[in-house]
Amino acid sequence: MIGSYVINILPLAPVVKKIFLPVQGNLAVEFKVMHCVRGVIYPVLANVALDGLEEVLNQEFAQEDKVNLVRYADDFVITGASKVLLEKKVRPLVAEFLKERGLDLSEEKTRIVHITEGFVFLGQEVRKYKDGKLLITPSKKNVKTFLSNIRDIFRKSKATRQEELIETLNPRIRGWANFHKHIVAKRTFTWIDHRIWQMSWNWARRRHPNKGESWVKRKYFPKVGSRKWTFASQNGKGPTLVKASDTPIVRHVKIRSQAHPFNPEWTSYLKKRARSFFETLVKAGKEFLGIPDTSDR
Repeated sequence: MIGSYVINILPLAPVVKKIFLPVQGNLAVEFKVMHCVRGVIYPVLANVALDGLEEVLNQEFAQEDKVNLVRYADDFVITGASKVLLEKKVRPLVAEFLKERGLDLSEEKTRIVHITEGFVFLGQEVRKYKDGKLLITPSKKNVKTFLSNIRDIFRKSKATRQEELIETLNPRIRGWANFHKHIVAKRTFTWIDHRIWQMSWNWARRRHPNKGESWVKRKYFPKVGSRKWTFASQNGKGPTLVKASDTPIVRHVKIRSQAHPFNPEWTSYLKKRARSFFETLVKAGKEFLGIPDTSDR
């Protein structure tokens, strides 16, 4: 059972284990672990249970087998040189590894596909195209789910003031766009903006069925700066709906594997990364608070 496995390997004091196990019991522990998905503790428990999988794969397969593991909590992707290798050797090895921890491979989620077909991982599709380019884009299901959540907010906000509606939508749009800003997502961002604009227009029209389109436009879609048809309150002086397409695409730069904080040779490199990360945080904070960014002026 995953509960007893996690408890046994955690570096807990004996007195803590004596208090924890008799009160909860293995069955109760397993119930809690298996039903706290999306909770705060779940990624930690998954990491504890699955720790060591990468080491097992590295010991079993040679470099030419191209077996690599990418994992986040209990979701993981394993690459391989061939379909036969993944089916006959990798999958049974992973299944045995999980069985020792009271876990099973999900038949629904477990798929073996060629990279040209693509696969979805953490809401993003990874696929290699005929021209040899490997592109990572927001998955269709992720986009559909996000738009469905935004649509529900509009549907439940028929009598909500425009300012409150915008303040509800902005964190969700900004958060979703920030999650995907490291991949090929600019075209998707533009499409998202278009669909949200349609929802906002329909929302405004339903509130005033006896008013003409020009009146609705003047009240809810003023000109803000150089932009026309902006969903904003108080004639553009109040909150303004953010656009996903305003989020810049910033490629993730992987840290060099040799870099070490206690090696003087890498001091300047690590300082440069830290400064860049800090500047990104400051810029994101200004965007969240609505403070104009004057760093480039």
